[in-house]
Amino acid sequence: MSDHLLTYVLRQGDRALVLAQRLLEAITHAPEIEEDMALSNLALDLIGQARALYSYAGEIEGAGHDEDHFAYTRDPHEFLNPLLVERPNGDFAHLIVRQFLHDAWALPYWSSMQHSTDATLAALAGKAVKETTYHLRHSRSWVVRLGDGTDESHERAQAALDALWPYTGELFDADGVEDALVADGVIHPPADTLHEAWRGTVANALEEATLTMPDDGVMQRGGRVGRHTEAFSYLIGELQVVARAHPGATW
Repeated sequence: MSDHLLTYVLRQGDRALVLAQRLLEAITHAPEIEEDMALSNLALDLIGQARALYSYAGEIEGAGHDEDHFAYTRDPHEFLNPLLVERPNGDFAHLIVRQFLHDAWALPYWSSMQHSTDATLAALAGKAVKETTYHLRHSRSWVVRLGDGTDESHERAQAALDALWPYTGELFDADGVEDALVADGVIHPPADTLHEAWRGTVANALEEATLTMPDDGVMQRGGRVGRHTEAFSYLIGELQVVARAHPGATW
């Protein structure tokens, strides 16, 4: 089970780290200074989750690797995050809709993981669920504000929703990694059972925002097995440039 657990923990750590990096790219570009601060806080929460997950991955692996190793020394194809979180920021509506679609998944995910038979993941979930409650409240309020705002903000929010929707299906995929961990109670509940809660949260917000939920159609997949979009290599390059330029440096 250790190989499956390691892969699973890295998937969750990569998801948090990559989304945090995207949020940090937007600092100083938000429409108001309070939002710059909010995006920073969201990113810091996600980085904290990633650090905890990477530290646990190091324990599982047993090869002496720490959190910096997983963040800064792996090549792009070794990252296992869903494609949704690596999508470029685009305009502010795009950033917010991406965050909301993620948060609507993350809150029921962490809530359920509090019941994991893995004590480390259950403890992390207890902290993460508090952070993610705020994240969802924040991103949802902006989706409503943009969707039910001006003609332009509505149009931009709908365009972002239409563009990002094909990347949501991967959040609920399950393979042999998850199946083994579900059987042992490590994952609670299985990823695909979160879809109903996610869809209900999304539908409720979109109705209030006067936005139209897209048809599911063809979903884009690959990030969870190391197949990423072209934009991902630039994200990882920027994230790792200092660590790779000065290997072994400490501060």
